[in-house]
Amino acid sequence: MKRLSFFLIGTLVWIGCSPTEDSPTPNDPDTTNPVTNGAIGKGQPGVVGTAGVADWDKLSTSEKGRIMGWNALFLHQSVGQDLEEGCKANGYPFDYYGKGDKTDGAASGKGLKGGIFVDVGGIPNGNPSEKIRVFRENATRNKDVLQIMIFKFGYADIMDDNYEKVQTEYKTMIDALRAQSPSLRFVHVTPPLVYSTSSYEGNAAKMKVGQWMKDTFKGTDVIFYLQALEANDGSCQQSNVWRICP
Repeated sequence: MKRLSFFLIGTLVWIGCSPTEDSPTPNDPDTTNPVTNGAIGKGQPGVVGTAGVADWDKLSTSEKGRIMGWNALFLHQSVGQDLEEGCKANGYPFDYYGKGDKTDGAASGKGLKGGIFVDVGGIPNGNPSEKIRVFRENATRNKDVLQIMIFKFGYADIMDDNYEKVQTEYKTMIDALRAQSPSLRFVHVTPPLVYSTSSYEGNAAKMKVGQWMKDTFKGTDVIFYLQALEANDGSCQQSNVWRICP
């Protein structure tokens, strides 16, 4: 979980940081508490894979600390909570985001907001359409302050019989939010896998959606390739279907 949490916060740095003359170098010996800075650089679109862990480790403490000064919203369920706990254990906590809350904590160093769909909108796993609706509503309500949006599906959301519909609805949401807030940054999280590769568990469909995310958004946004860490870049698979490594 430590590795997964580094992967998530490293993805945030990828989307928000850009080197400047005043930026600390990877060899900066700064070991003080994270320094918050609300300024977001130009960033860089693309897929953050397993190499993102090493990229994160190379950053100075002060550069890592910049993520605490950005207004980011992360909505999720189940696996996302594990990611939040891992980030907290490593010194970069997400502040709780509930129904009706605002993503306006950057000034106080609490810019990372995380919430679960069941709290924010009463939406359990297995209902991706409603999760998309709730996220769009919350992003719209916070459009005056929100800088980064992070959406993660649950392990029960993507199956063979709905993945194409989910892709269409998700793309519609992204297009609408991008038109509404042109400066908004997006982190797309590939759907989490499960241990079983049985067809009814949906790992093949989850992989299709993950690949679709990479193909669709890699030129404009950042894709957090969660599946790559779960399956160790495909070393854990059965009949070409990736699974969580034991």
